[in-house]
Amino acid sequence: MRLYFVRHGESEANVLHVISNRESPFGLTPLGRQQAYTLAITLRDVPITAVFSSPVLRARETAQILAESFSQTYRVTEALREYDCGILEEKSDEESWKLHREIAEDWMLNRNYLRKPEGGESFLEIRNRFIPFIEELTRDGSERDVHILLVGHGGLFQLMLPLIPANVKISFARSHVMGHTDTILAEQGQNGLVCLQWGPVKFDKRQSPQMS
Repeated sequence: MRLYFVRHGESEANVLHVISNRESPFGLTPLGRQQAYTLAITLRDVPITAVFSSPVLRARETAQILAESFSQTYRVTEALREYDCGILEEKSDEESWKLHREIAEDWMLNRNYLRKPEGGESFLEIRNRFIPFIEELTRDGSERDVHILLVGHGGLFQLMLPLIPANVKISFARSHVMGHTDTILAEQGQNGLVCLQWGPVKFDKRQSPQMS
């Protein structure tokens, strides 16, 4: 079994520098759509068997392009939604972005997992919707020919994926931010998921988890 975690293409929110993680009106830019089509070509030889997407518009539009290229439909799940930023939603000023970064750093560096922006999600709340979903998908790791595409968000994947593959630490994730339509490939083995690729970085299965 292989899981392909894909960040959405460039969105209007990215260009406008707006925090927009709820029912966002901001879809993909023309460049973002082209990025999704290019990724579909890159993955054309992968026998994708299922596609899941965050409910946020930019992710759904990316998933639609990818799913159609594999003659699939896609399923929406809250597990892949970008984390809720509460009162910071729809803000674009530097002070709001500063607090946004500060909270994420507090989670990653200080393990202050209960902290959250007013009205938003804590690290623990994000984990409690994401990890059970991945565990359910990988429950039967003997299905070797299953290839699942999961379209979500850079922030979500940067925070959550170091909790799963045995050979990725949060220090690596912090220093390797996902670009638009970057893909993280993980394979289910006897001892759980192992990261084979993080964006342009390829891993040896035996690589030490101390990589940073």
